[in-house]
Amino acid sequence: MFGIFKSLFSQKGSENLAEIINNNAFLVDVRSPMEFNSDKVKGSVNIPLDQIQNHFSKFKGKNNIVVFCRSGNRSSQAKSILERNGIENVTNGGSYQSVKSLLK
Repeated sequence: MFGIFKSLFSQKGSENLAEIINNNAFLVDVRSPMEFNSDKVKGSVNIPLDQIQNHFSKFKGKNNIVVFCRSGNRSSQAKSILERNGIENVTNGGSYQSVKSLLK
């Protein structure tokens, strides 16, 4: 079952995701500010999903962007919104716990 979710929510394997994360990726937590403040990934910024469209300028010029949330659902939506607006190199990192576990 996990493999199904992994293939749906993580566009790249965990080895590639770890490499992207640890290669100065722009880490974006799309959870609510309250969720973000309760437990966050070191070095990440909080841009809630419902605010993504107001912050496109923060994504411009970034080589690698990793979006993540609680489960991977909101980050999947964020990835789609960003790509529809011309922002490339976006990876859905899935859950914040997964991203946190891959940080060196």
